[in-house]
This record gives sequence, structure tokens and C-alpha cells, in this order.
Amino acid sequence: MKKKVALVTGGLSSEAQISYKSAQTVLNALDKNKYEVYLIDVHPTGWWYENQLGEEVAVDKSDFSIVEAGEKINFDLALMCIHGTPGEDGKMQGYFDLIGLPYTSCNTATSALTFNKRYTVAVAGFGGVNVARSLHIFIDQPLTVTQILAEVKLPLFVKPNNGGSSFGISKVNTEKELAPALEKAFKEDKEVLVEEFISGREFTIGVFKSKGVTTVLPITEIKTENEFFDFAAKYEGKSEEITPAKITDAMFADLTSAAKKVYDIFNCSGVVRIDFIYNEIVQKAYLLEVNTVPGQSEASIIPQQVKAMGWSLTDFYGTIIEDCLSSK
Repeated sequence: MKKKVALVTGGLSSEAQISYKSAQTVLNALDKNKYEVYLIDVHPTGWWYENQLGEEVAVDKSDFSIVEAGEKINFDLALMCIHGTPGEDGKMQGYFDLIGLPYTSCNTATSALTFNKRYTVAVAGFGGVNVARSLHIFIDQPLTVTQILAEVKLPLFVKPNNGGSSFGISKVNTEKELAPALEKAFKEDKEVLVEEFISGREFTIGVFKSKGVTTVLPITEIKTENEFFDFAAKYEGKSEEITPAKITDAMFADLTSAAKKVYDIFNCSGVVRIDFIYNEIVQKAYLLEVNTVPGQSEASIIPQQVKAMGWSLTDFYGTIIEDCLSSK
């Protein structure tokens, strides 16, 4: 019998637009001979399913069920394609835990922790992973430019502490650029991370676990004509993504080891994408962030890495689903 899969997309943040693109890629790739797939759209007006007649039907939140052609449908699992809240920050995972529904992403605690950039680097640093020096600022406890620069040195990155897809991020090279960068970041979040710039090459690495074995996907190097890997670089073709990255054996070993270590430190599950800066002078990989629901759109990194590994997306998503069903 086919497994009933709820492909959960949308979300309540600026990243919803990317979630819809990710869900479309996954939907197209899933093996319809094995899975009955239902697209569930979570957005500010509610949780909805579009039935075969094109009508929007509300999801019953008491058990995450829907009604199709008069038949109640309960799902075997939720396949997470929400970037940002509430799909990447642990909120939906907590709900799924309460109703006993398996899901393909990291658990509630891991999702909530890694969604917070400051807590991510703090825990990673405590676990022995290299991280940049940073400062955590709250909107109701503001710091002056002078106070900030007494703690961290230019150049800096200023970014919303929660969220992804590079919304609200600025690179700050001079003192006068800092205040506008803070204002921009605070429009996205009530918490901001100010982080010292680490010089080096940027890499992003997909990691997943299946049958207890952690696998690192081919490493991607990010090169961009912009100052950093911002939204335009990610989604508007302003970057060059080289998969597999052209790196030395020593760099490959360092990055692979660091990615596995981060995956284990945070007790990750499913597929995650981990971003690093590698400083070739000191020969160290510095963690930037952990993405527990990484993009799956045609422009996204994970599909590129899967194909570079010689896998089809159909086989890859099938593996993620089957591992979820067997382990949750």
C-alpha cells in the first residue's frame, strides 16, 4: 500500500516564497508509485490543502488530517519543506511530536537551537568547532555603535539572529555602515547577531543520515560577484556554485570532518546543510550556520550535490522518507 505523505510548505516568514519552489522540486521528484503526496500549505490564514476540485480545504489540526472526496485521510509522515518559521524553528516539529506523526527534519530541540544563529555558534564552539567572535543584540536592549565596536572588530556581518535565505544581512566595512545594517536586520527579527568577518573561501555541505550511517554529500564552493552570499547571490544567479569543490585532499578532510562533527553535536536527522568559511592561512574551517530544512528548489545546493553524487532526486527523497518511517 502506498504511504501517504504530507508535503508541508509555505510558512509565516519571508522565506515562504522559497518554500513553495522547494516543495515543487520535491513533488516532481517523488515516486508516485510508492507515495500518495498531498501538498499542505501553511500560511497566515491557516493550514490548507487544495483538493482535486481545486477547493481549499482546512487541515484538521486535532490530528493533522484532511478530507478528500468524503474520505478522511491520515498521513504516514510529514515531509518538511518550510524554510523559516514554523517549519524550521521547531514549532511544527513539537506539534507533530504531540500527535505522534513522523517528520523528515531534525527534532524540536535541534530545530529550535540551530534556528538561533547565536546559540548555534555558542554550542558549536563549546563542542570544539571553530566559530567567529560574535555579539548577540536584542531590540529592547540596544547597544551603541561604540559599545559594539569595543567588543568585536571590523569588518563585520550583521544578520537577523533567526531565519535564513540571507534576508536582512549586511557586510559592514566601516563604522558609519553599522547603524543602517542594524536597522535593516531588526526589520527581520527582534534579535541580531553581529559577527566578525573571517577571511577565506565559502563552502556549503549537505549531510544526511540513513540507517545509522552519516553521509556527507559532495562539497560546494560558493563564489559570488556580490560582497557575500546574499539573497541575490543565492536565488538570482549572482553566484557561481562549484560542485564538487576544487580543493586539496587536506581541505576536503577538514571540511568533511567538521560537517560530520556539527551534525553529531546537534543530534541532527534527515538532510541538513552546513555552511563554513575555510581560512587557508590557518587551515581551519569556521562554522557559519546550520540549515535544518535546506532549500530544495532548482536553484538550491542540495539537489546539485545529490546529482553530483550520482543519485537521482527520486532515490534521494525516497531514502529520506524511508529512514524517517523506520526511525521515528
